[in-house]
Amino acid sequence: MELGGRRVLVVEDDVTIAASIAARLRAEGFSVDVAHDGPAAVSAEASGEPDLVVLDVMLPGFDGLEVCRRIQGRRPVPVLMLTARADETDMLVGLGVGADDYLTKPFSMRVLTARVHALLRRVERSSAGASGARIVLGDLEIDVDQRRVARAGVAAQLTPIEFDLLVHFARRPRVVQPRERLLSEVWDWDVHGTSAGTRAVDSHIKALRRKLGADLIRTVHGVGYALEAGA
Repeated sequence: MELGGRRVLVVEDDVTIAASIAARLRAEGFSVDVAHDGPAAVSAEASGEPDLVVLDVMLPGFDGLEVCRRIQGRRPVPVLMLTARADETDMLVGLGVGADDYLTKPFSMRVLTARVHALLRRVERSSAGASGARIVLGDLEIDVDQRRVARAGVAAQLTPIEFDLLVHFARRPRVVQPRERLLSEVWDWDVHGTSAGTRAVDSHIKALRRKLGADLIRTVHGVGYALEAGA
């Protein structure tokens, strides 16, 4: 699927790195805006409404975690977070505030553009799959078109990846989903089974449990997860 022409906001305080990322994404056919600090990033996202944000964690003004909180509070938008430390805590916090994916510096531009394309393909696939469907499993209600979810009548605000992950489970209730399959079918990653990938899956499962109930998704140790709602 051709995704050129989409708008990407690059938020990076290192001017050289920001310019390199922007140049590579423009070469891929994207329109690119650049911001170098937290307040400018929030302003640029609100005015430009990009299709995706590439967001560094360490920023002046306020950090990328706060940027992610603010932009996800305004509207759901895919976020690829960049971190300078291979620290699992940083990754989990980033995913917890609404990032869809992350890369640890240093990274190759090839990997970054592949992740950007994968995130946007997932959004396109999710939009194409919306057809007025309403999924009801016990007390769990999902409006696929409106991208809204509630459990026991209480609405929950999910990030784009959390919502897509939930719909993936809801269309296969009680079917055990291995982490590698989730990475392939929800994240659209080409490389599976990495520790980083499995930690990303685990983090988003924790987020869904926190927002919709600890009993929502069952862990099948050594295999993956299964949705238990409506059982």
